Amino acid sequence: MLIFFKERLALLSVPKTGTTAYQAALSARADMVFANPPQLKHAPVYRYNRWIRPMLAKVCNAEMELVAVMREPVSWLGSWYRFRQRDDLRGHTNSTLGISFDDFLRDACKGKPPPHADVGSQAKFLEAQPNGCAVSHLFRYEDPNALHGFLKERLQTEIDLPRLNVSPQADLAPGSAAVEVVRRKRADEFALYAGLS
Repeated sequence: MLIFFKERLALLSVPKTGTTAYQAALSARADMVFANPPQLKHAPVYRYNRWIRPMLAKVCNAEMELVAVMREPVSWLGSWYRFRQRDDLRGHTNSTLGISFDDFLRDACKGKPPPHADVGSQAKFLEAQPNGCAVSHLFRYEDPNALHGFLKERLQTEIDLPRLNVSPQADLAPGSAAVEVVRRKRADEFALYAGLS
């Protein structure tokens, strides 16, 4: 997560949406950088609202606009699947080596997913809070120019994005039955994504 105080902007780091590259490119420009631990780097709206927003409000009398990226839900799950195919995860409970993509999709939709498919939900990550804390600017991962242009204009800076945290390549052609399970069980994510312009 990056905080730009003067611009009153907080860039949330939704996992598997390319924000690690923005963090690398803009860390020197940001006023606050939450790079570690992952619970802070990838703080969802509810965690930002609970811990970071009150600190900024009480200490700095400042309220930030939240910026985030959302990825098409099956593509997002595919990125997690590929990420967990890495050789360094071989033998770990969250490795997807030896698991088909269709099985991973079904596992990710279970009420209690097994460790290899326990990846959370973009809709839950981005969920508006009862006190009104919500994402003001939500961009599609599949339209990188929109976020890039927004940040370039708002921060008045050039942005040179490195290619980081790239998952191993894999052939991801899910079966229609597995996709139907994802569409049914993660309907809130599809609805949120469909509402993005």
